[in-house]
Amino acid sequence: MIRLASWIVGSLVIAALAAWMISLPGTLTLEVAGYRMQPRLGVAVFMFMVIAIVVIFIWAIVRRIISAPRAMARRRRERRREQGVEALGAAMIALQAGDPGRARSLARDAQARLPSNAAARLLEARADLALGDMAAAREHYRALIASDQTALAALTGLYDQARAQQRPQAALTFARKALNLAPDSAWAAEAVFNDLAQRGQWAEAVAMVNAEQAGSREQRARKRRRQAVIETARARESETSEPLSALEHALTALRLLPDFVPAALIAARIHINRGETRKAMSLLRRIWRATGHPDIAALYGHAQPGASAVDRLKRMGEIIETPPPHRAAGMALARAAIDAYDWVLARQALAPFAGPDATQGVASLMAEIEEGQHGDQGRAREWLARAVRAPRDPAWTADGMVSDEWEPVSPVTGRLDAFEWKVPMIATMTATTPPDGGLLAQSSPQPALPLAPAPNPT
Repeated sequence: MIRLASWIVGSLVIAALAAWMISLPGTLTLEVAGYRMQPRLGVAVFMFMVIAIVVIFIWAIVRRIISAPRAMARRRRERRREQGVEALGAAMIALQAGDPGRARSLARDAQARLPSNAAARLLEARADLALGDMAAAREHYRALIASDQTALAALTGLYDQARAQQRPQAALTFARKALNLAPDSAWAAEAVFNDLAQRGQWAEAVAMVNAEQAGSREQRARKRRRQAVIETARARESETSEPLSALEHALTALRLLPDFVPAALIAARIHINRGETRKAMSLLRRIWRATGHPDIAALYGHAQPGASAVDRLKRMGEIIETPPPHRAAGMALARAAIDAYDWVLARQALAPFAGPDATQGVASLMAEIEEGQHGDQGRAREWLARAVRAPRDPAWTADGMVSDEWEPVSPVTGRLDAFEWKVPMIATMTATTPPDGGLLAQSSPQPALPLAPAPNPT
């Protein structure tokens, strides 16, 4: 309604101006080719305006005719570009849909229509990689490295290709180049870090972790854990050769992760070997209360070198009450009681856990009790047969491998911090040979999972 009213008002104003112009007094004399015209002044102005409009219109037509070839060429380029973009998008969709052959064909079509577009060539290289045409993919990627815009993407593709071809050294080379080109590249940093961890170059690895920018709470927690694992690995490596340096690394790990069992075991062993029994026992008591880990209890029992089995049993009673609060405590106490020939206490410690859900460790200890206390070979064999079918006890497990003790990297994949204290999901056990940890390096009992509400020690 407002628009209609505005149009009507505008039309009236223009008509009024035209009428006023025509009614202007005076005449204008024009002589052209012997002809004389004397129109009124308003009519003359109006005629000049009409002539100007006609000239402008004719010039616009002439200009359009003259520029038509150039406009048609521009339109063809725009259409070609639109088709190239459409082909590029369709190629990306085909690649994601699992049709690399069609993706490569579309990428080549896009590259023909968009010669200066590096994305088309990069997409063609990805399609070649998916099709297994490694030579063609390599050529595309190497051509893209020359451009600063596509160098990182090309190095990513070359890294993936090297991994697909089982060439770890080449993959690492590409990752290092990408990291030098873009220090904030997450995949390159992870690849270089994993290589350092696999080769045990802990100083360089911890330097990389320290340089990481951790913004969120999860990132800070991940960074602290990585630092703690690396410090524990350094302590484990130098426990025998440089015990003071190893102790410093282990204590640093405990400051980062106060309840980290592997670091606590190393620190406690070093304290014991140095004659600092009180420090070792204080540390072990704190970790035991936090985790209930059986290795902690076993080391606590052996904290005094040369102590008798009866003394070890008494010391075990300092941290484990009767009845034991969880299976790990019961098994640790039973182990100490069996060594001290206190069969009654050993049986009492395992009684709450020797029911239908008894684990292999519990069943094996019960077999020892039956044979040691009564010499009952039949009952002992029953318990041993039951142990074969019983659920397994937790152990240090990583990627399907079971180890007697914690290790910093997985022996299967080389992944850092892969070992977890949990029940193995396979039936095959592979025991690793632990490094020489000094006086008490071989004092770990059969592992078991704490049933008390304690945090995961890993």
